[in-house]
Amino acid sequence: METFAHGAARWEVACPRRPSRVAGLSMAGFRIHDLDALRIVPHPAVTLLLDFGDGSPVLDSAPGRQQGGSLVAGPGLGSGGAVRARGENVACVQVRLSPAIARAVLGVSPAELDGTVVPLDALWGREASRIRERLAEAPSWQDRFALTDALLARRYEAGPPVDPEVAWAWQRIVVTHGLARVDALAAEAGWSRKRLWSRFRSQLGLPPKRAAKLIRFDHAAHRLVAGVPAAHVAADTGYADQSHLHRDVMELTGATPVAVAAEPFLAVDDLAWPGRGTPAVL
Repeated sequence: METFAHGAARWEVACPRRPSRVAGLSMAGFRIHDLDALRIVPHPAVTLLLDFGDGSPVLDSAPGRQQGGSLVAGPGLGSGGAVRARGENVACVQVRLSPAIARAVLGVSPAELDGTVVPLDALWGREASRIRERLAEAPSWQDRFALTDALLARRYEAGPPVDPEVAWAWQRIVVTHGLARVDALAAEAGWSRKRLWSRFRSQLGLPPKRAAKLIRFDHAAHRLVAGVPAAHVAADTGYADQSHLHRDVMELTGATPVAVAAEPFLAVDDLAWPGRGTPAVL
């Protein structure tokens, strides 16, 4: 376990020593004594948060709307800058799932999450309580990662796959950092644009154009965190100009590129997910 220090933030962060047996799945462990109003920055993955600490993380997603404990959120959680995380004595395993495998792992399509945060027990029932207990009893972070990976691999193997054309289209959008054109993807898959849009949306939880926007933003946001000037980021990541980058960042986060570059939510990725990349089905 290592310590992530960013301004006043001090988090303990753990990483698995071995990759997951499931392609498109990655995880990290966090122990945070005082989590103070962390802005959630949109990410292209489906987020699965397995809470097992004495305290509990709480997501404030709208005035008067809160969700605590273990939860699931679809791609793009935090769009508009409206979601904050807080809590004391938080201990959790955070899992990032490629939308292309999320339906099999979760048992429902990400589309059924409808952009909201869903309690894990609403999807898994008693299994959510059992994994929480087992994570709390595990003697080390590596044991917790092994437990989590075994559970999710079992669910993935038993769950329904997405259409091969949908998985392929997602992969193409990922490897091009969101620059693949939807018309070209549909033509290469042998589908109409309408059919690709419909299947992609129903199985992955967001339409192809939205997926491309999130993936391009995620790539650009991490370049900003690395200290690359905004003008260079815009030119290198496919934005028309710096103003275009600024508009997308403001739309997705409610903050300027300068403010986003200083977000702990993004800065911790180099430690929590070394060799970070948008989850993909390989």
